[in-house]
Amino acid sequence: MGKHIPPFNNMNQPIVDVNDDVTPRCYFNQVHLSESEQYEHRIEGYESVIVLAGGTCRITVSNGVDKDIMFDNVGQRASVWEGDPESVYVPLDYSAVIESISEHADIMIAGGCFEVSLQPFCVRVDNVDMVQYGSDETKTHRKIKHILGQSNADKRGRLLVSELFTVGAGGWSGFPPHKHDVDRVKGDGNKETAFEEVYQFRFNPDVGFGAQFLYEHEDDLGPVYHVRTGSVIQIDKGYHPSVAAPGYEMYYFTVIVGRTSQSLCQHFDPHHAYQVETIPGIKDMIAKFK
Repeated sequence: MGKHIPPFNNMNQPIVDVNDDVTPRCYFNQVHLSESEQYEHRIEGYESVIVLAGGTCRITVSNGVDKDIMFDNVGQRASVWEGDPESVYVPLDYSAVIESISEHADIMIAGGCFEVSLQPFCVRVDNVDMVQYGSDETKTHRKIKHILGQSNADKRGRLLVSELFTVGAGGWSGFPPHKHDVDRVKGDGNKETAFEEVYQFRFNPDVGFGAQFLYEHEDDLGPVYHVRTGSVIQIDKGYHPSVAAPGYEMYYFTVIVGRTSQSLCQHFDPHHAYQVETIPGIKDMIAKFK
């Protein structure tokens, strides 16, 4: 269940490729470019989004039939710790040429299986949908920047992409523990929808670390993975809370892909579900994924 890919130099090659054994619906690549350097991105059968973690790029999107669409000056920050993301959505059957127009560009590419070709669009800073919830007292203070989510559901397929931060120094994320690995209507009338996930972690300061928990049933133990900057976690099923060590801010880039649904509906571990009522603002966070 699940997998941890330790940090490594991927040389601009996919870290989680198409038809992966653990999370076949998800795709993730990290690309580093120097000024004027180009990278051509195309994946068959997947919609995708190109997100600037740092630097600025010119991104030209093409389907080989219609006129190319160029999005200029995408990315307005030096790193994920400084400002909000900008990105370009690349539909099924489209390719994209990414050119760095800054000295260096740090690019994350998220993809999800889909069947319909939509239209390219750019998510600028003003379009990023942010929610902050939790508290320092409950050790759950968190900020989420939705890139593909509820606000652009009519423009995307089943791919959800966000940036998540623990606010302050240390604390829990993905808490109370929850899962979303089946499509069902529960006995209480609420839904759960099946989504696979891929995370990439980063820490500030960079020497920080955390832990990713994975367990399939409420009374299971582990596994637990030690994560550092560059760690990638794949989640195919089960509950999956994570925690950052004291003194460090934790960031993770999330690629979440639905089996049949556009909306992520979570099922909370029954042992801990009561904390949905005690963590400030968490119901607003849950609603942003639906």
